[in-house]
Amino acid sequence: MKLPSSFYNPITLTGSILAGLSLSIIVFFLIAMSIFDFGGSYIGLFIYIVLPVFLIIGLILIPVGMIRKARRQKKMGRGELSKRIIIDLNNKKHWNAVAFFGFVTLIFLFLTGIGSYEAFHYTESNEFCGMLCHKVMKPEYVAYQDSPHSRVACVDCHVGPGADWFVRSKLSGVYQVYAVLAKKYPQPIPVPVENLRPARETCEECHWPNKFYSCRLHNEKHYLADENNTEWNIQLKMKTGPEHSTEGLTAGIHWHINPDIRIEYIASSHDREALPWVRYININTGDTVIYEDMIEKLNAEAQDNLEMRLMDCIDCHNRPSHHYLPPQEFTDLLIASGEIPEELPGVKSLAMEVFNIQYETFDSATIAIERRLPEYYKENYPGISIGEPGLIEQAITGFKTGFQRNIFPEMKASWDVYPHQVGHVEFNGCFRCHNGNHRTSDGNLISRDCNLCHTIQMQGPVDDLQVALSNQSLEFIHPVDIGEVWKEYACTECHRYLY
Repeated sequence: MKLPSSFYNPITLTGSILAGLSLSIIVFFLIAMSIFDFGGSYIGLFIYIVLPVFLIIGLILIPVGMIRKARRQKKMGRGELSKRIIIDLNNKKHWNAVAFFGFVTLIFLFLTGIGSYEAFHYTESNEFCGMLCHKVMKPEYVAYQDSPHSRVACVDCHVGPGADWFVRSKLSGVYQVYAVLAKKYPQPIPVPVENLRPARETCEECHWPNKFYSCRLHNEKHYLADENNTEWNIQLKMKTGPEHSTEGLTAGIHWHINPDIRIEYIASSHDREALPWVRYININTGDTVIYEDMIEKLNAEAQDNLEMRLMDCIDCHNRPSHHYLPPQEFTDLLIASGEIPEELPGVKSLAMEVFNIQYETFDSATIAIERRLPEYYKENYPGISIGEPGLIEQAITGFKTGFQRNIFPEMKASWDVYPHQVGHVEFNGCFRCHNGNHRTSDGNLISRDCNLCHTIQMQGPVDDLQVALSNQSLEFIHPVDIGEVWKEYACTECHRYLY
């Protein structure tokens, strides 16, 4: 098939080769992926984003080269360049050019439609979000895979439905790509709390706010940092809702999102750990009550300038899919599951020692773990070091597992930099409001009574458990005897900084 003479030039031929080669590679990978069932974030990146760019560049070079050659021919007196495009289908060359251009255009539009659809879904996939920028997003992706929402797509929470939020996410994504390529991203990645979409537009797409359940039992298994790794259990009756589900949201922890009330607050810190101003509004009666922290009271100027926020799910469940466990918690879980052998004396105390060190990389942490455990048991328990080396190796593997799931030195990401507001042990959580300092102008307090949220049904070491009688509760006993200090201070004053 003969084409116009202007087609035969280096630029047009280069564009044709580039476009044809890009298209061939795309088709090859698509066929190979469908037959052999393989894929990945980087293959998707090349198929749906990188190669189509080269395909389009090649297609652009084709007419550019033809126009340049036609102008050159005109200057040399070999041809005329009309200001208007004249197509004569009786001219065989024109017919061939139109047929070729039409066929290529149809193929291109067809592939563009499929490619655009696939590219959209690829950029919305979990693999794209978590694996493409592997180093930067590794902490979040690992934590996400261990979370209750590991089968929920990232975009369902981070973007949600609606074109406006979709456009907003893609625009912010452009800068994020630049930041990764230019290595201008912060370490650790900050949580954009000011840009989070309201929970009623994301979480409540699955979690129906009017369908919460009654109280539930919550069992915890802890191990003390002593020689015997003494097991200490506690069973809590969590008052997530009322005593019976028919009472709706009239009582319990989820009372805070009762549709008949509004809880508003002003945070004095970016991470929303300090809430010195809280307002309660009864929608039905119009009653309004304002509570202010008497120790860290906001002045009038701060109240006017700081954002007032309506309390929702995210204010407590702020790490629903990216929760990094503190060392004492993930060590307890590993001992309970048998990944770290409970029979190794002092292994809990040793874990707290090892995980309390700041490491530069995961490799340096691995080296430290592999060196410190054999060294510790050789010095303190030579019989175990010689007679039970398998237990030490098992502990080493367990230590590495806990570390790589929850601590990411390269990105400076761990539990310590991302507050988790469910509870009140390592972070203030409930105590942001229920700290005994928030009071009204006439002296009414937001209660600090722990029994508002939970009651203790069972606690203590396995060989000496305290068990509450029916419909009664136990007073908390601290596993390590500190008297009644726990009644006077927040848990975070010790647990936030000590393992």
